[in-house]
Amino acid sequence: MKAALLLPVFASRDAIGADVLGMLDCLTARGIETRIFCDGRDDVATPTHPVSELLRFAGGPDDLIVYHYSIGWPEAIEILRKARGFRVVRYHNITPPAFFEGISPLHVDTCSRGRAEIPVVASLGCELYLADSSFNGGELVADGAPRDSVQVLPPFHRVEELLDREADLALLDELGDGTFNFLMVGRVAPNKGHLDLVDAFATYVDRFGDDARLVLIGKTDVHLRAYEMAIHERIAQHRLGHRARWLLVASEAELKAAYLASHVLMLLSRHEGFCVPLVEAMAFKLPIVARACAAVPETIGDAGIVWPDADPLLFAASANRVLHDRELQWRLQERGAARYRAEFAPARLQERFVALLGLAR
Repeated sequence: MKAALLLPVFASRDAIGADVLGMLDCLTARGIETRIFCDGRDDVATPTHPVSELLRFAGGPDDLIVYHYSIGWPEAIEILRKARGFRVVRYHNITPPAFFEGISPLHVDTCSRGRAEIPVVASLGCELYLADSSFNGGELVADGAPRDSVQVLPPFHRVEELLDREADLALLDELGDGTFNFLMVGRVAPNKGHLDLVDAFATYVDRFGDDARLVLIGKTDVHLRAYEMAIHERIAQHRLGHRARWLLVASEAELKAAYLASHVLMLLSRHEGFCVPLVEAMAFKLPIVARACAAVPETIGDAGIVWPDADPLLFAASANRVLHDRELQWRLQERGAARYRAEFAPARLQERFVALLGLAR
């Protein structure tokens, strides 16, 4: 057997790139020659290969192809149609285009084309459809994927590496000044709910008066500049400029420092196919307060406080309770750590991955 991991663009520091690397390590450790095939790469040291060479490498009846599906890509569909071996579609979800309307025509078009391919991918009759979450799996089934072929495996991640990395001491000192730190980790995109987050944070400051800071970590996108500016404007409307700390391109050392120095992870995202920062927060024993949308409740389980809507007072009061109720803090920290070990630890993911591929022995 040979194994091919297929994706449009391989970036080592995003969630999909981390999932690809986790699969690569898992398969290689079992003695399977595995290669990554992509059209583009960004800041990666791992060797990759042209997509045009994939079927010559792993197109036989005993081979494995794992397609990481997160965007429309007709070339991948043609490869899966021609392949004769064990075909896996790893579905990471595609953000509904409605979130980008009025902000980015490019994203509306890209997401529309990507979601239009869901029924096409579902109709290929692949041997396994591997979703990040039951929420994602439900989308596949709704668009025609055989229910018996759809399984759930949380994504591989780099949390253990983050736990082992040295924290950025300068940022740790800056954030560790006695101020309550509200942390949000996620790319700057409309589905992430930053405006609702700012409103909730402002309500906390107004109602409870504690010295608090909003720490925002996430990549920006030049095509979403209008949304980024809307966040700045909302912060200015609430007169919170001095309380907002932006880290748009955080190093792993800075990310670790932010997790260590923060007191609550606040997530008001409107659409998530899984949400790796929730897993990172659990591993760092950081209490979570989040909106119950899409896959978020499934990922959190019993390890956080989850509300079905974005009422800013509800989120502000929940954060206040977390910050001042030591017993609740401890309970959320312990539940998060236990859930991480039971559901998301690398050994657990590796065990389930090889079992789903029929490689366990």
